[in-house]
Amino acid sequence: MYARTALISAALLAATLTACAGSHEQGKAERAATAAAKTSSKSPDCGPNSKLSQSDWIDQCSSETPAAKQPDTELGVGDTFAYNDGVKVTIVSVRRLTAFGQWDDRPDANQTGYRVTWTVLNGTKKPLDMDQWSETEQGATNGGDVTLLTVDKGSRSMTGRVAPGQTGTFTSESALAKANGTKIVITMTRMDDQADLLAEDPHWTGTIK
Repeated sequence: MYARTALISAALLAATLTACAGSHEQGKAERAATAAAKTSSKSPDCGPNSKLSQSDWIDQCSSETPAAKQPDTELGVGDTFAYNDGVKVTIVSVRRLTAFGQWDDRPDANQTGYRVTWTVLNGTKKPLDMDQWSETEQGATNGGDVTLLTVDKGSRSMTGRVAPGQTGTFTSESALAKANGTKIVITMTRMDDQADLLAEDPHWTGTIK
């Protein structure tokens, strides 16, 4: 009798822990492609003569990976991750670096230099300390670490504070070996008192353009 009761209790505890472990979500995805579709009365042209870019065609026409079925933590450039407390992060662009200052780092001949630009909207009632956030990148085609570049011209490091109701724009400059392609994965990690350390960080996948 006691053994059976103990087994039942253990099973219930395990189920509870499993449910709790799987319920950690920092926020939801707000996808640019979905928003654009809602404001358009026309269906996208997915035919052989479509004028959509490759990335737009994949987002709007591909039946293999429809945006609605993607995890909230897997996003594309232009998408927003809305944290539960009202903070929103959007990866705006991934652009090839073409302009450098006199003392700026430059990519090697076998590397592609690029700049990631993102915005952080503080929808809370408290200042947001960006020193408690971090942004990292890596190659998405076949892996590969990136080399961080020190570039002053046009850059803005993610430091300081963003006031309530305000939006901050930040950048990161790096280089990826050409052998590893031009697609990267960008990860945003939050480490302030609102962060859920058990939750999956949001990731954005984009191509250097």
